[in-house]
Amino acid sequence: MTPTIELLAFGGTREIVGAAQISFPLALTCTADHLLDTLCLHYPALAPRRQVLRLAVNGAYVGPDAQVSPGDEVALIPPVSGG
Repeated sequence: MTPTIELLAFGGTREIVGAAQISFPLALTCTADHLLDTLCLHYPALAPRRQVLRLAVNGAYVGPDAQVSPGDEVALIPPVSGG
């Protein structure tokens, strides 16, 4: 069985990945930045939004150098706006 992360998608990212939650293959620990790059390759419609997307790992926002490991829950969070 291939190791995975649980990817939670919110807002417009949910439409791009096709579900609110998916298991995404991740065999090795990587940085959050590398994971975002990988997600943009797998889902090209994310690429134009790459610079404004945030990740939360196991319930906490993380920076680009944070480690993401198989088994983690990763939320893909677009910018929030409202009034």
